[in-house]
Amino acid sequence: MSDYWYAIRSKPRKEEVVWRQIRTQGYDVYYPRLRVQPINPRSRKWRPYFPGYMFVKVDIVQVGLSAFQWMPHAMGLVCFGDEPAVVPENLIVAIKKRVDEIAAAGGELFAGLSHGDTVIIDNGPFAGYEAIFDARISGSERVRVLLQLLNSQRQVPIELDAAQIKQKKPSK
Repeated sequence: MSDYWYAIRSKPRKEEVVWRQIRTQGYDVYYPRLRVQPINPRSRKWRPYFPGYMFVKVDIVQVGLSAFQWMPHAMGLVCFGDEPAVVPENLIVAIKKRVDEIAAAGGELFAGLSHGDTVIIDNGPFAGYEAIFDARISGSERVRVLLQLLNSQRQVPIELDAAQIKQKKPSK
């Protein structure tokens, strides 16, 4: 037999521990996660893309199910009946590509958001206003948006925390 990708479950908030154990044992493991900038500096700097799950590439006949079933903090491979579910290689490639796109955009909030997109300001003194996304301010979780005030033809640039905006959904 040959190596295939399998999804492995971990106990809640134990993904990092399971990921390290699998790597230490020499298996090929993919743990999709995104870098975050928490408000509390002691909080986690990385957040799992699929909380409680990661992917391991092994020859399951040679390794056996018990290698993952009895691993501390792991809940075993995802199975249907008694058969471990194989994750197609092209799905792993697509997940890696999507996680890389999100990281390159600067996080989930910025993925799919580009200059000129309409956003809605969620909270703060301008809550409820629509604005035009201008730019992400590098090195911080802040953005610059262009706001048209009253009946003025001029757009005023304002800086906000990235968490204060959300992308406006296109109307159907």
